Amino acid sequence: MIYPMFAMVLLTFVVGGITFIARINSVKSGAVKARYYKVMQSTDVPEALIQKSNNFNNLFQIPTLFYAAGCLIISLGIVNQSAIVLSWLFVISRIVHSYIHITYNHILHRIYAFMAGNLCILLLWIYILINTPTL
Repeated sequence: MIYPMFAMVLLTFVVGGITFIARINSVKSGAVKARYYKVMQSTDVPEALIQKSNNFNNLFQIPTLFYAAGCLIISLGIVNQSAIVLSWLFVISRIVHSYIHITYNHILHRIYAFMAGNLCILLLWIYILINTPTL
């Protein structure tokens, strides 16, 4: 379980780095004024920059349910192949989602990856409920 969780952490740092570089470059090129980043509100922001920022923010939403599920699975001692496979499928779906979101951003492709990840999270939580010893 720890490896898929670490992979999600790495994805978050990679997308954070991509977003940071895009923000620096947007100021250097003059596409965005530095003061935009005080409150992140303006109508004159390049779409590609918004996509990257939105994707970075997405990595602090649904993935929190993944981290919570992973910690529960480890602490309850109910790690098995099913949990690991579902975890890796979630991570893969988020990698695909991030790639689509920060590159060509085709909404239908992105929603398929997003929903696949959400299904994995739902199944992980059902797995926890089924396998948790009654306390």
